[in-house]
Amino acid sequence: MSKKAFDIIESADIIVGYTTYIELIKELVEGKTIISTSMKKEVDRVQAAIDSALGGKNTVIISSGDPGIYAMAGLAFEICEQKDIPIIRSAHEATALERKFSLQIEVIPGIPALSSGASLLGAPLTHDFAVISLSDLLTPWKQIEKRVEGAAMADFSIVLFNPKSKKRDWQLGKAQEIILKYRDPETPVGIVKSAMREEESVKITTLGNLDHADVDMLTTVFVGNSTTSEYMNFMITPRGYGKKYTL
Repeated sequence: MSKKAFDIIESADIIVGYTTYIELIKELVEGKTIISTSMKKEVDRVQAAIDSALGGKNTVIISSGDPGIYAMAGLAFEICEQKDIPIIRSAHEATALERKFSLQIEVIPGIPALSSGASLLGAPLTHDFAVISLSDLLTPWKQIEKRVEGAAMADFSIVLFNPKSKKRDWQLGKAQEIILKYRDPETPVGIVKSAMREEESVKITTLGNLDHADVDMLTTVFVGNSTTSEYMNFMITPRGYGKKYTL
């Protein structure tokens, strides 16, 4: 996490988050009031956070990676909009009346798995890329399929979030099948699990062997584009300098 995120969490009165994420920072939040819920209770915990903040408490919602990428920032804004709660970006920009009757929301940027995972692999995202979640809990699978197809057809490097879980064990294979229509089976694929955490694992396989890779919900999958190569166990997607300059 960034230093600012660390400082914000340290200064908070109330910490709200998914139980697993709270556990990751338990030493940092020791002694604070904790509101935690299990998976699929996102609306409940974000509503609890908003209620806490409206009650005058300095409240922080925890997300893994970046709060604006497949995380809770969007839901917080959605609930405020749905309930017509006045919000402001900064107390410095608001009038005294706005500060009194509005909820101040600040989104603290984090380090998403697409960035931390890419850094461990080398340089898989140096050119245009698409990021797609394979979780169909909130997005219909037909829509996900269209996005995978479009990204593969356009030769984007592709980052796959939420590739597989115990109950969702077929989506990654289907995505692999779609991408193989447009890409060579030998295309490098990076498999990064628990990036920057104690259980970190970094492996490179091929698109043709992706269905045999050890993948779960803590894994981010990086599929190279048609120019991506593997060199000395690193993934490299060229930006195009080699076509324009003598290297």
